[in-house]
Amino acid sequence: MKKIFCQGWEWNLILFSVFIAMVLPELAGIGIIIVLIRVFTGNFRAIIRSRLNQGLGIVTLWLMISASLSPTLGDAWIGLGNFLPFFFFFSNIRQLIKKPSQLRQLAWVMVIPSVWVVVMGWGQIFLGWQKPEALKGIFTWPYGAGGEPLGRMSSVFMYANLLGAYLLITLILAIGLLILTWRQWHRQRNKLLNLKVGFLTLTIFIDSVGLFFSNSRNAWALAFLGCLIFALYLGWNALVAGFVLLGGVISLASWGPNPFRDSLRFWVPRAIWARLSDEMFPNRPLATLRATQWRFTLEMTQERPLFGWGLRSFTPLYEKSQGLWLGHPHNLYLMLMAETGIIGLILLSVWVGWIYAQGWRLFIFLRQQKAGGELIIFTYLVAFGACVLFNLVDVTLSDVKINTIVWLLLAAIAGVSQGMNYEVGSGV
Repeated sequence: MKKIFCQGWEWNLILFSVFIAMVLPELAGIGIIIVLIRVFTGNFRAIIRSRLNQGLGIVTLWLMISASLSPTLGDAWIGLGNFLPFFFFFSNIRQLIKKPSQLRQLAWVMVIPSVWVVVMGWGQIFLGWQKPEALKGIFTWPYGAGGEPLGRMSSVFMYANLLGAYLLITLILAIGLLILTWRQWHRQRNKLLNLKVGFLTLTIFIDSVGLFFSNSRNAWALAFLGCLIFALYLGWNALVAGFVLLGGVISLASWGPNPFRDSLRFWVPRAIWARLSDEMFPNRPLATLRATQWRFTLEMTQERPLFGWGLRSFTPLYEKSQGLWLGHPHNLYLMLMAETGIIGLILLSVWVGWIYAQGWRLFIFLRQQKAGGELIIFTYLVAFGACVLFNLVDVTLSDVKINTIVWLLLAAIAGVSQGMNYEVGSGV
């Protein structure tokens, strides 16, 4: 396929838009829309002929059929807003991303703002910062003293778990960039590389602290897993052993039998083991437990297995049944199965899985050929994989900023796989 716009103003505008997205999301959105229109009008035929995009069209058709048959027709069609704009975003943005060097540029503009996000979170938790009334019309992101929920850092996100998901992604990208920069520094030492290594090291520390104060157990676990995967990739056996030992100690302190549990709790901070074991918030109502929510989605699926209940149907049905309002059931895949039917879940999962598999094939090919670029591709694969796993116990779909980043990661994997003459689907 013809390579278009790879280094033009369109790519620079995307980088700028991603860079400012956490501070000025509306302005970033305008920049992204301008680029999408430009790419779509300039490459219309290639986009609609892409078999990967045609597969996405099948997913779109199914979601629209499911919405049309939903008992809550209006809500279901509104729910398409969490999918269709991002399908269009993916189909066009992947045309811009063709080379590993672009993945590095994109990673930098995602990582750098994370420092500001964490600093805002620290101010929120420790200094009682909140958004001044005079600035509410300019900065539209949610931001209140004490975090949401109270006592957990949420920074510029609606909820602490969303901050955890964001920092999980930026932490993994920062680790990948640090390894790349460290290798460059060993070959050619200069002041710029010194600054980059120092900044990335500091950013990893800051993002890790931010993750801790988000109090997101899933983000903690996946960040730990991500670090372990990088250690395995690099062949740092001593570090792998250290991670395994640390993970074992924390696990025993959280869930292990006595006398090991009580002994290890002396060494492991209570903020960790009490949160992991759920002893920090005991005696929670049954309706707030994930197990209850997951069981309810399975019951929804049993009643309407083929077409589902329609997008956004979980919330009103769960509130009617349990007397508790919840935005989602804390599992994206069970939610999709209940709301779009088993076929809807399979279609979207197979489509995403195909792209992800092609990314791994490209990584293996480049690693075998020693052609370069495999580390940054590996980093994106780990970051996207972390997002997939995160959504096993939460749902990030409703947050525009996180949703955009996740689709951007997937578009980057698809674009580079295609751009380096490695198929992402036959005839793409």
